[in-house]
Amino acid sequence: MSSSGLCGICGRTGAGYTCDRCGTLVCERHYEASVGFCVECAREVGGGGQPSGDDQPDTGDTYQF
Repeated sequence: MSSSGLCGICGRTGAGYTCDRCGTLVCERHYEASVGFCVECAREVGGGGQPSGDDQPDTGDTYQF
């Protein structure tokens, strides 16, 4: 965490996180703590959170005997 300022994504005050990839100061809402990146960088590198089960196609293994 760094000094508080304006979020580089939404522009609101209270940004206290710095992206380890691009250096942008962001608020908690726009910071992916699991990878240390802002949400934009996390999306670019594919580290933006885990999809929920609802986001997955229903293609489970089905065996017929």
